[in-house]
Amino acid sequence: MLDRDGFRPNVGIILLNQRNQVFWGKRIRTHSWQFPQGGIDRGETPEQAMIRELHEEVGLLAEHVSIVARTRDWLRYEVPDRYIRRDARGHYKGQKQIWFLLKLLGHDWDLNLRATDHPEFDAWRWNDYWVPLEAVVEFKRGVYEMALTELSRYLPRNETRNRFLRHGHRSQEVGGESQTAMQGNEGMELPPGATFEPPPETKINTPG
Repeated sequence: MLDRDGFRPNVGIILLNQRNQVFWGKRIRTHSWQFPQGGIDRGETPEQAMIRELHEEVGLLAEHVSIVARTRDWLRYEVPDRYIRRDARGHYKGQKQIWFLLKLLGHDWDLNLRATDHPEFDAWRWNDYWVPLEAVVEFKRGVYEMALTELSRYLPRNETRNRFLRHGHRSQEVGGESQTAMQGNEGMELPPGATFEPPPETKINTPG
């Protein structure tokens, strides 16, 4: 289902844990990492599509999360021709997305990457809110930055400054000096089908 400009309606999901870390998934059989996302079917509202995609991609149900916020308007990205099927070229242009910021009410073990017969991810981790954009396929990076920036105002405490990770580390200018912060996986429990793997520094494979 495309709009008149050739964009497919879609939802993106930023899932927070109790530490304001976000779910970060490795696309199955690739080296690229991303947030859960998926198309809006005919007759669905963005919220209904989000709940469906949340279960299909990470195995969570509506009662496992609360909706913190959503983007005000559609955020769009264009897909390069080399990623578009030949029969769709000239018609399909890219995605327009409503992004949701969710809070996990359940536990790590409620997540299940094998909730359906067509999994999207084969590994996941909790990551700092300002994710490493170098691990995201290039044409999605602008939308990720816009969504994270718009929704960051709804984060509790002091996680609202724009501090995108670059090359696997986060740099902050404090009093003229650069500080680096890293997130670890110590003490985390793995749900079914999940493994902890470090995100790649440079290699980006096919998008979804």
